[in-house]
Amino acid sequence: MRGDPYSKMAETTAEHHRHRHHHHHHLVLKSAIYSRLLLLALIVFFRTLLSPYDTSAALNPPCLSTPNATLSSPLQNAVVWDSVYFLRIVRCGYEYEQSFAFLPLLPLSLSLVSFLPTQTPLFVFFGYLINNLAFVLAALYFYRLSLTLLKDPDIALRATLLFCFNPASVFYSSIYSESLYALLCFGGMYHFVCGRNNLAALFFALSGCARSNGVLNAGYLCFQTMHRSYHALFHQKRLLLALQIIFVGALRTACIFSPFLAFQAYGYYNMCVGRSHDEIRPWCKARIPLLYSYIQSHYWGVGFLRYFQLKQLPNFLLASPILSLALCSIVHYAKSRPQNFFSLGFLAPMEEKSCGVVFLSDDLSKSKEADSVGKSSSVRVEEHLNLRRRKNVIKGDVATVPIESESAEAWPGYLSASVLPFVLHLGFMACTAFFVMHVQVATRFLSASPPLYWFAAYIMAYPTKYYRWGYVIWAYSIAYIFLGSLLFSNFYPFT
Repeated sequence: MRGDPYSKMAETTAEHHRHRHHHHHHLVLKSAIYSRLLLLALIVFFRTLLSPYDTSAALNPPCLSTPNATLSSPLQNAVVWDSVYFLRIVRCGYEYEQSFAFLPLLPLSLSLVSFLPTQTPLFVFFGYLINNLAFVLAALYFYRLSLTLLKDPDIALRATLLFCFNPASVFYSSIYSESLYALLCFGGMYHFVCGRNNLAALFFALSGCARSNGVLNAGYLCFQTMHRSYHALFHQKRLLLALQIIFVGALRTACIFSPFLAFQAYGYYNMCVGRSHDEIRPWCKARIPLLYSYIQSHYWGVGFLRYFQLKQLPNFLLASPILSLALCSIVHYAKSRPQNFFSLGFLAPMEEKSCGVVFLSDDLSKSKEADSVGKSSSVRVEEHLNLRRRKNVIKGDVATVPIESESAEAWPGYLSASVLPFVLHLGFMACTAFFVMHVQVATRFLSASPPLYWFAAYIMAYPTKYYRWGYVIWAYSIAYIFLGSLLFSNFYPFT
């Protein structure tokens, strides 16, 4: 009978955690919905208040396949920038070379209601609906990912709220591919950290159909394959197992790349096959005829250091907040865990690497534990420790969580070894945005990178000398939400 009180206490604790997580899920759902309603209201308000700078959206020439048909365009007030391309692809297909810069997942999703006339308000409404619904689902996935990896419900909730009101929010509420990409990206990351690698590969492959940078998500599985094969070969001395791990990893990586490459092959067939020598485009004759890179270089001037011009200084200033946040999150991780960071995780403690699926373990039972948050005793212990750390800091015992500490005990969630591939992914994306792309696009290009929100959430949670930067981050997000709604909705350049 002595075990009865402990059993009852355990049941009470488990019930408390279930209620807490249910409450947080409810808050995430409400925040995601309210943030989208706010953005849509701001877009409508600013569009009715001002006249658009560029009125070319009203021009709607007939499709090349039906040159005699007339396409009315009563919806120019609802469609701006890349949305014009996406809707035209739904109507007319991929007609022009430059239209292949817009990947097919969003047009295919809009084609689900192809029975609706594409010039009607109902069709455009469906475009807005699908993207805003995808954002809400992305926010839920992001919360579950953050909770599974950080093991701190309060930090996970805070990070998700930051994502719901991120600086690039206007694109997530427009007919753009950002919402679908975020949904598939976060979904793939969540299944990855839960050990469901085949499902993660499927999500990542679909993310590459939404945005080209989706193929970079293959890096997560490559990182895991590298560590597992190394462990099998040098620690377990099992050559066949290492070869098997490499083969399966390569197969999953190929699956992630295959949709994007298939789309490039489709572009090659449309633009190059059957053309006369005078009509054939230069990229068709290249050793690797990659249409996407040619379009980015030829039509948009994308290339290494090509944007480093004095006249582009305002755009660098526009992107400086998101790039600064990315730099701070990466530098802090590297300074706090230098051995882990610079060794790419190979010198991380074995007990730390073996406790999660990111490095070594492929035990699906762990994914089930992570999936049923609140039931896992290890998660509850970690949450309790995190809560005690925050209480100690609030009471003034700042030494318990030194932000400059070399120990992972300072920020056990963000500084854990399992976060390393996410930080490395962010670093590669940030360097690409700064050195290669139109730098102002960095705001939305990096907006689906989890470490940005995890780092900002920890700054806000722990009242050290850095916590005031939390107010700056919120001010930056709110300012860009209003600025983006004003400029983007009226066809002024934003990001």
